[in-house]
Amino acid sequence: MVTIKDVAKEAQVSVATVSRVINNQGYVHEDTRAKVEKAVKTLQYRPNNVARSLFKKKSKMIGFIVPDITNPYFPQLVRAVEDVTNKAEYTTFLCNSDEDLKKELMYLEKMQENHIDGAIIVSNTLELEHVEQLNLPIIALDRFFHNSIPSVTVDNYNEARKAVRYLLENGCKRIAHIKGPKYIKNSILRQKAYEEEMKEQNLPLIMCEGEYHLKDSERAFLELLKQNPDIDGVFAGNDVMAVGALKAARRLNLKVPEDLSVIGFDGIEWTETVSPEITTMAQPIYEMGKRAATMLLELIDGKRLDDVHVVYDAELVIRESTKLR
Repeated sequence: MVTIKDVAKEAQVSVATVSRVINNQGYVHEDTRAKVEKAVKTLQYRPNNVARSLFKKKSKMIGFIVPDITNPYFPQLVRAVEDVTNKAEYTTFLCNSDEDLKKELMYLEKMQENHIDGAIIVSNTLELEHVEQLNLPIIALDRFFHNSIPSVTVDNYNEARKAVRYLLENGCKRIAHIKGPKYIKNSILRQKAYEEEMKEQNLPLIMCEGEYHLKDSERAFLELLKQNPDIDGVFAGNDVMAVGALKAARRLNLKVPEDLSVIGFDGIEWTETVSPEITTMAQPIYEMGKRAATMLLELIDGKRLDDVHVVYDAELVIRESTKLR
């Protein structure tokens, strides 16, 4: 691998002179600059971002911690973030944490070692003290983190209530809820919304845990349907679990939406690739990722944010999995 010393030797100048040319720092005579640039081109030298950051104070890298890259929701966020950061000539350092605190702390350590300029985090396990130690601009995405950390989220509680209300307005009375993990803030808010909407209507609470995963939700909802064969509607805490609900219903020869109405939450592409297509509360996923990346770049550039905590509404997208009863 070509090093800065090789360039200096080729151009017959000092390493410090090569550094000044590469980082556009300080005065360098035009003839000398031309010699260095020619050497860089001849040797096809690519300056290391970390090395450049020692001079420019910017590595042009950002970190992005997501909990589960296999969940189709998160690649859509990643795409949006990268579209923004790439235009600004930043590289995104993507980290899949599996909601594991040890992995997240390891990633934060690696980010420090690589002198990243800022980070976007989707986490329920990190504490404020962990991210404050970075002493870098941080944006919390998808999940509210702390008042002192700027965030981009959706209004999980009110939008989940709209989902349950839609089933009620369509004539469902025995509505079940497939819950997400107990430790995830979004999941807690969506469950609370279901419970309060049902209690206001004096209707029973029928719940099972799907862990935001396909197989877990299919298995759990299958058992719930066996115990409660009169369930006529289900609000799944995310779209992946809504697909699990479809699979469970099919195994019991229940027709969706004739026997059972299904509504999800997120708006991932899966909802349009299954049959029947799933009604969902669609988050503006791409816009959220784009906004988070834009906010982070503004902080990196030393700008003040117009809105520190951005909260989006979801959109009710009606498809084939629900019907008027």
